[in-house]
Formats: sequence, structure tokens, C-alpha cells
Amino acid sequence: MDLFEKCYKFKAAEELRAVGLYPYFQPISSEQDTEVIINGKKVLMLGSNSYLGLTVHPKVKEAAIKAIEKYGTGCAGSRFLNGTLDLHEELEERLADFVNKEDALLFSTGFQANLGAIAGLVQKGEYVILDKSDHASIVDGSRLSFGTVKRFLHNDMDSLKKVLESLELDAGKLIVVDGVYSMDGDIANLPEMVKLKKQYNARLMVDDAHSFGVLGKNGRGTANHFGLEDEVDVIMGTFSKSFASLGGFLAADKEVIDYLRHFARSVIFSASITPASTAAVLAALDIMENEPELIDKLWANTDRMRKGVQQMGYDTGTSCTPIIPLIIGDDDKVLKMRRMLLDEGVFVNPVVSPAVPPNKTLIRLSLMASHTFEQIDFALEKLYKVGKAVGVI
Repeated sequence: MDLFEKCYKFKAAEELRAVGLYPYFQPISSEQDTEVIINGKKVLMLGSNSYLGLTVHPKVKEAAIKAIEKYGTGCAGSRFLNGTLDLHEELEERLADFVNKEDALLFSTGFQANLGAIAGLVQKGEYVILDKSDHASIVDGSRLSFGTVKRFLHNDMDSLKKVLESLELDAGKLIVVDGVYSMDGDIANLPEMVKLKKQYNARLMVDDAHSFGVLGKNGRGTANHFGLEDEVDVIMGTFSKSFASLGGFLAADKEVIDYLRHFARSVIFSASITPASTAAVLAALDIMENEPELIDKLWANTDRMRKGVQQMGYDTGTSCTPIIPLIIGDDDKVLKMRRMLLDEGVFVNPVVSPAVPPNKTLIRLSLMASHTFEQIDFALEKLYKVGKAVGVI
């Protein structure tokens, strides 16, 4: 059989394009602000992960520009060899301090941070234990490891306990969870996980991609939110959301980070994070530490939107964060709603099967600190209009 036969047989995207419902790779002709330009038209952005709105902050942009002027546009190599800047080490120190860990290590993307951590730490005869709703990068990192992968029901502590009970007590075990789940918008039950990891001799890693800038003091993440920074063994973060840049990092005990410096293939064999990206994160950190009112505004916007859609009759599931899913349960209706909302001037993210179970397909709303109440009320008006037209409320 020809290797490319599956490619020639793939028609789903083409069929959606033909009826005007294809929702992916939508080009945007402006910066990622609360409003963006799509096809020459200004639309309200409700699909961005820029929770604090810092991608357009003057201080962040200025820092990136100055870094290019000093260091150029790239590092032309990996951190392992010629690609380490003093700026990288400065950011690693700042991040370690931010999450109350001894050391930190930068990666070129958040995806690579999860690949490097899990594949680097979990070896043959050891186990990696995942929540069934964990991000794809966690799943792929587990596949790259030489350990055995086990999964438990989403945020179900009885299910996690059963998995741990089935494993040898003295075997190496790494539990890996999202701090905030990117589809459900709920928060990992870290207090119970910490109890279980101690009871069954496991380690705990938390992916805080959607938690930084959202949870904890000054947006320090899920472990800080629960007062468990000393109990979470590895904290992972990405820069493409609240940190307004691109890249990722891991933070842990200095011995763990030093080990990963020499065994995480995704850092050793990848070019290092660019100077501009690094400087942007440093500037974003400054803002997060000095302007906590941004997080307060993010939560005020979140509460207004959640109450509004719930009053209309939308099912928001277990969400309790600025990620608000509108659970529709029908692929066709989700795609139609996304198209109709765009026509009405609102950009949202559709999530259809197999990314989620067919009965859990949804429209995902993401709030930003920089949204105004007027913009939220405009979105609510359009969500009501389209929801009624499609028959989901």
C-alpha cells in the first residue's frame, strides 16, 4: 500500500471548506488583542490564551525589541552547546523564584518541556500516570518514555488511587496532571493528589500552562493557589499564554533540573528560545508581580461571562476558571455556531470529536483581563442570538 494513500483519502477538511464551515488555520491580520482583524473585518476575540492581555503591552513589546537590538533574532544553536545567553539564565532564576523552586530550565516550547520532562525522567520499569483529560503534549511525552503508561478518570481521586494501588510500591512513579484543564476549565484536585502521592511513593508533576497569570498570588499557579508548592515535585509552564511569548520551562529541585539539562532530548537537540521571546517573558513577569489588579480584572470578566451564559441556559460543565466551555454535544451545531458567531463579529474556538467525546463537543470561550464589560455584554448578546437560532438554548 502506498504510504500517501491515507492522505489522498482524507476528505473531511475539504468537505468542511466546501460548505464554509472549516474552522482551523484562520489567518488574523493584527496583533492578538481583545479585537482582531479577520478578512478585513474587526471581530471580538474570545478564543485567545493571552489571559492577562500582555501580548500587546507596551513594556513587553519594548523588551522584545531591545533584546533583538542587543542579541539579534536567534541563538543559532541549542542551550547545550552555543545557544545559552545570560538572558536565559536570568529568566531561569526569576522563574524558579516565582514558583518557589530551587532551579528552572527553559525549553523552546511548552510542548517540548513536557516531552523532555516525562521522557527524561520515566525509565523502563517505572510508571507515568495520567489524567484522561491531560494535554496532548503530556500524552506524547509519556509515549516517548520507556516507562509504562497508566491513566485515571478525569479528576477522579478514587480512580487514581486504584491505579496507584495496582502498582509496586517501590517502583518509580510520576503522576502528571494539568493544573487547569484546557477544555473543561476545571482545576486539578492537588490536595488529594498530594496525599495519594505520599501514600503510594510517587512524584507529582503539574502542567500549569493555563494556570500562570490566573491562579495563585500574582498568578503563580495551581500549587501556590493550594499552598502546596513544597509538595508538587515538578512545575511546568508555557510562555504562549499569560507570559505573552513563546517557549516553556520546568522548575524543580536543583538536582532534578541538572539531570534534565543532560537527559532531556528536547532541550539538548533543539535550538534555544529566542532573545526576544526570553525578554518578553521577563517583562511579563515584572508586570504580573507589580500589577495584581490585572488578575482581579480577569476574574471579574470571567464571572460576568459565566453568569451570563449560564442564565441563558448554556451548560458550562465543571468550569471554574477563565476557560468557559459551552457544551453543545453535536459536531455540526458547534461548527455552525462558530461560523455564525464569526459572522456576528465574535471569534470563538470550536472543539469537536475526536478531541472530546461526541456528547461533549463544545464552544470554548477564553476571557482576558483586557476585555471590557461592554465587549462581554456584546458577546453575550450574540451568544444568545446564535444559540437560539441553532436551538441549543
